Amino acid sequence: MPDLPLGPLMVDVGSAQLSADETAFLSQPAIGGVILFARNYRSKAQAAQLIDAIKSIRNPSLLIAVDQEGGRVQRFKHEFFALPAAYRFGQAYEQDPESALPLCRAAGCVMATELIQVGVDFSFSPVLDCANLNSKAIGDRGFHEQPEIVAVLAGAFIDGMSDAGMAATGKHFPGHGGVTADSHFTLPVDDRSLDQIAECDLVPYKKLAAQLGGVMTAHIQFPRINIDAPTFSAFWLQQILRQEIGFSGLIFSDDLSMKGAQVAGNAVDALDSVDVVDQTKRALQAGCDMALICNDPKSAARVADELGKSWAANQPRLLAMRAKSTDRITETEIAKLKDQVALMAMNSA
Repeated sequence: MPDLPLGPLMVDVGSAQLSADETAFLSQPAIGGVILFARNYRSKAQAAQLIDAIKSIRNPSLLIAVDQEGGRVQRFKHEFFALPAAYRFGQAYEQDPESALPLCRAAGCVMATELIQVGVDFSFSPVLDCANLNSKAIGDRGFHEQPEIVAVLAGAFIDGMSDAGMAATGKHFPGHGGVTADSHFTLPVDDRSLDQIAECDLVPYKKLAAQLGGVMTAHIQFPRINIDAPTFSAFWLQQILRQEIGFSGLIFSDDLSMKGAQVAGNAVDALDSVDVVDQTKRALQAGCDMALICNDPKSAARVADELGKSWAANQPRLLAMRAKSTDRITETEIAKLKDQVALMAMNSA
């Protein structure tokens, strides 16, 4: 197992088993992590074997991530607890704030514990976007429409993740809930002013900055504020997130293969009109610590080859995302937490 610092790229793999070509690819210096999807999962035992194979490639081992929010965004399902959508906790909070918060904390703890048990380091959660049921991207993934309540509920969820030993990653900075379009397929445009964003979408980040290990960017254009989407904007990432909000953790780009990421100053219409190598460099230069390239292995290979050893990733920030102990909470305690959250989900359905 070669000693090799973690690189600034997070990539994916094709199936439930690691191929020889993928093993060689993940050995490249530019790679620092792997994000897993539903196609990579069959069972807890299989996932643990796959993750062990990935982590055995190099030292320090690559970071392992997954989107395990709950509701419609839960990649691992069979043998995993069915997490409610975040909005369910917002509905419960409307009925009884005092009981909703411990339930939200319980959900965060269950989610993190189950993932850590199979070797996952972190989930890209919680969503800090204000809920917008008309938004194709967010919908019920947000906890509540009001940012102060989002901060309170997300804070409880983060506390649960921390109880289990997992760092939290808030997304999608500076906020995706103000637009209806989905950045997977187009570039959403938000015409609000910076004051409007600051009074709403930035509130959870301001309140939770010290509790977050990571923040993931949004592929959205805010033309009244800055021509570049936040993923490629030093204004958003360095001036607002780092300096004004005071966030010191890891900044992830959202997936650079998404249509919404295909921006170069102004929005472009064709995916092939923007080079993914240039886009990755722009994201890293703007302030992203780790860039994600998913579901596009040819582009990921090109970027990894182009970056090589030339881009020094921030090792302390990367290593801080490593999951902690897997035995902080007993199976009996986890079972009780699952029962409580399941009952809430049933009552709020």
